[in-house]
Amino acid sequence: MSDASPPSPVPLPPPAWPGMREMRVANKTIEDPDGTIVSFELVPVDGKPLPAFVPGQFLTFRLRIPDPATGQPTSLARCYSLSDRPGLESYRISVKRIPGGVGSGHLHDRVQTGAVLEVMAPSGRFCLHPGNDPVALIAGGIGITPLLSMINAQIARDPDRELWLFYGVRHSGEALQSAHLQALAERHPGFHYLLCCSQPGPEERPGVDYHHAGRVDITLLRLSLRLRPYLFYLCGPQTMLESLIPALEAWGVPGERIHTENFGVVSEAARPPLALPVATSALPVPRDAGGGGIVTFRLANKKVRWDGSVRTLLEFAENQGIEAPYGCRSGACGACQCVLEAGEVNYLSNPDYTPEPGTCLLCVTAPRTDLTLEL
Repeated sequence: MSDASPPSPVPLPPPAWPGMREMRVANKTIEDPDGTIVSFELVPVDGKPLPAFVPGQFLTFRLRIPDPATGQPTSLARCYSLSDRPGLESYRISVKRIPGGVGSGHLHDRVQTGAVLEVMAPSGRFCLHPGNDPVALIAGGIGITPLLSMINAQIARDPDRELWLFYGVRHSGEALQSAHLQALAERHPGFHYLLCCSQPGPEERPGVDYHHAGRVDITLLRLSLRLRPYLFYLCGPQTMLESLIPALEAWGVPGERIHTENFGVVSEAARPPLALPVATSALPVPRDAGGGGIVTFRLANKKVRWDGSVRTLLEFAENQGIEAPYGCRSGACGACQCVLEAGEVNYLSNPDYTPEPGTCLLCVTAPRTDLTLEL
């Protein structure tokens, strides 16, 4: 690939509102033949205009789910990417049902048109960089959702920018908004759409129902893309990211031009944590820097010695039977932010969400010293 300067940082606005805001489901749409993906269009209950967001960002929800044993509602935090462009009268998310998934199952089965949901302001740093650089978007499965937002926003703003989408699914019936994407590609010469099916059905026609038989891999990218300084955006399962990131870097793509959204945590072999400062009680330090000690959970009235049997404070709390809120489990949403009353933590990776001073994110931290948590 050609040498290119690093892209300028994406300007991110501050949170559009504090805490939770009530949103009403204006429309619920089944997106695929098997009913595994459902889109929800959300409008504010207070009737005020929706703030703009940056394409690629997500919403964090506090879901009220009945406890199977008692019937009493319990709170669950979950994050879902915005799947349409900013500037519309509603926000849209598209949710795939995960077998055994409590959050996705609740949204699919219990949340209907007219329901009210509690929503945090759009956040996240997996965002499309402005400018004229050509862009290659790579999606695996439901990882298409933030890329849909990027595509719709880019074409509405500047349809001439070179934009590629490589979308990997098992068969065409799993593809979200494929007819819409194909129509965009036919209308806008700058947008190129390749639907890649790893297990196409016998009735599916190559060149009609899909474009490429097989997974998205580096060979397909090298055959499709010209030798230009592309910006790459990857969103999908861990196996896809762990395969493609090293392959792109071996092809000569600079690391700062590869951007990822982790649906699950990518292994350190795929990409080490970036050495970025974090505004919290302690700066990130190497994972092998030692630490530990006594962890005090003040509200639970428990003191437990950190034994290194788990990776994060969130897992440690769960092992002690202490209920802690969480959403993404990868430092992206802020749902697990907890007041750090005493002590310091090690960050195991650099979070997308910047925690408030005096707090830490339980899902990406381990104790550096004795700790007291407001938990």
